Amino acid sequence: MASVGIIGNSHVGAHVANALLAQGLVQELYLSDKDEVLCRAQVNDLLDAMSFYPKPARVHECDTRYEELAGCDVIVNAAGHVAAAATNRDGENLMTPAETRTFVPRIMAAGFKGVWVTVANPNDVVATAIWKQSGMEPGRIVGSGTTLDSSRFKHALATATGYSPMSINCWMLGEHGFSEFACWSHVRFGCLTPEEVEAQAGFSFDRAALEEQATHGGYITMAGKHCTEYSIANGTVEIVKAVLNDSKIITPVSTLLDDVYGESGIYASLPCVVGKDGVEKVFVPEMPPAEVERWHQTCAHIRGNIEKIDWLR
Repeated sequence: MASVGIIGNSHVGAHVANALLAQGLVQELYLSDKDEVLCRAQVNDLLDAMSFYPKPARVHECDTRYEELAGCDVIVNAAGHVAAAATNRDGENLMTPAETRTFVPRIMAAGFKGVWVTVANPNDVVATAIWKQSGMEPGRIVGSGTTLDSSRFKHALATATGYSPMSINCWMLGEHGFSEFACWSHVRFGCLTPEEVEAQAGFSFDRAALEEQATHGGYITMAGKHCTEYSIANGTVEIVKAVLNDSKIITPVSTLLDDVYGESGIYASLPCVVGKDGVEKVFVPEMPPAEVERWHQTCAHIRGNIEKIDWLR
């Protein structure tokens, strides 16, 4: 029986819960939130909808009884302060990583042996914090990372060309934040490079503008609804599904770096194989010098955010 716990159930967490049930992926769902009234409401709403889901499931209200999540296969951390990130993902840097101190030690002491999938921002810093507190193998802590940003890059390229995003393979790498970069050297339309598409279809890609759309596209959503929900929730569920089904997808997630172009000791996004044990293999793409330089810059930004947190550095 697949079981998933979700910590933080306002916007993203609640959409993750609904998507997991809508896809019939879980038999047990444990919701946790500091706001007990909100948590009770979300549980009740999901149970009211149960007859519309493909499979029945039990939904438990855990509030701040974090120990009740210890038996889950996957725990999704969506506990954040979205208002602080209204203009910059670094806005949560001193708050959201600190939130993990209230629940990670308690859940680990209760015997958790599953996989953490963390969504909260700044994503790479929070993933690093969970890894250091949990004492688990680093692959068992998976940051949603640039899974969402890569989807935004597909959105930008699909809009520019008119081609289906299903036919586009592209990657944003590094930080889930403004220092991330588009790995143009590995963009493919079907099996075609951007240069081949430009030559044969008459397109002229404005690479800087398209990367800007991928990096800052979320703030179009933020400006109108003060949060992002559908895109990040669906991206998160793809990661959770890969763990539950051991499906070995290759996707850009935030994982611990071990001498990647000389960078180590922090979490950042690279192409990873995700299966039942979390990140099971990390691939390092061959990048031209300009992209390697961007890689060092984005890692420096993540490391700079970690340095601002006394208990984490």
